[in-house]
Amino acid sequence: MKRLSALAGFWSRATMSAIYTGSGVFDIMTAGVHMAAEIGEAADAVRRQEADLVRPLGELVAALAARPPQVVVTCARGSSGHAATFAKHLIERRFGVPVAAAAPNIASVYGRDLRLENQLFLAVSQSGRSDDLVAQARSAQRSGALTAAIVNETGSPLAGACDIVLPMAAGPEKSVAATKTFVASLGVILRLVAGWGGDAELGAAIGRLPKRLGEAARLDWSGALPALEVAQSLIAIGRGPTLAIAREAALKLKETCNLHAEAFSGAEVLHGPVALVANRYPVLMFTVGDETAPGMAGLADGLIAKGAAVYMAGGEESGSGAGRLPVLAPDHPEADAVCLIQSFYKLALDLARRLGIDVDHPRHLQKITRTK
Repeated sequence: MKRLSALAGFWSRATMSAIYTGSGVFDIMTAGVHMAAEIGEAADAVRRQEADLVRPLGELVAALAARPPQVVVTCARGSSGHAATFAKHLIERRFGVPVAAAAPNIASVYGRDLRLENQLFLAVSQSGRSDDLVAQARSAQRSGALTAAIVNETGSPLAGACDIVLPMAAGPEKSVAATKTFVASLGVILRLVAGWGGDAELGAAIGRLPKRLGEAARLDWSGALPALEVAQSLIAIGRGPTLAIAREAALKLKETCNLHAEAFSGAEVLHGPVALVANRYPVLMFTVGDETAPGMAGLADGLIAKGAAVYMAGGEESGSGAGRLPVLAPDHPEADAVCLIQSFYKLALDLARRLGIDVDHPRHLQKITRTK
């Protein structure tokens, strides 16, 4: 049974016009809503950041070449934490450098410094104002780490605590649920990895990414809506570059739709979470055309055989029982992963509309969360 709306007049005809961005028309029925507008602005943010990153990214790449780190430590919360997961995949796969997520309260609550001399500390934050992230960055700098911050607010305390600031260039974000800053942070990470590794192929794919993000935002994933609007919970699955995408999707379903969703790696689903699967239990799968695709397709077949309602975005064809969510033609797997979350954001927005939820005023949440 659908949840009743307390905001019957919220989705008026005045909200049913198209939003125009530099990437084209973002054709959804929620014009004027902050989250909707900012989804449409993500492509321009990724395009805009190229110029802003020339100097700081050049400095960081030069420093990494002069003194290659043996480990990278990330520090982030919420959606930014998922961006750090994306960075972990790219850095470990391409450079063989282990990436570990710091527990910020080791510095902010327990007052302990980590041994990070000559290593890379990478913080990711939209606002740059969370006290625990700032404390961890200062601790890392005291320990001799090269500290870098991917931030939208370049004048924030976190930016001030780091040696190098990498701007997201997303502009003001009013929506409580971050969308364009998540996409922009992934764009920065792709540019960092391409520059660090001198990867011209990835660099070219980044150049095509803004246009593809605009196209991804217009894809129709409404085929999943009937299952999601009656769901009490669901699983989101990714692997490799899409694990971060699955985690972000699960968080957004909680934030914008009050729907319990959990994300798992395709390798971990069978280690316990598969017990959740019952008849017509919804599963969202995010995959791209890299080495993980065959295993994800096989997993989809297995979940379908167990009765799950599987909705698959990207990758190889799975069994005929899977709902196929449309994706763009393959370009570059790691850039393609970013396009998947852009398409998902529109689905989340459409689902919230069906449920009568005001996505710009999610219950119990605020835009900037400051934790110690």
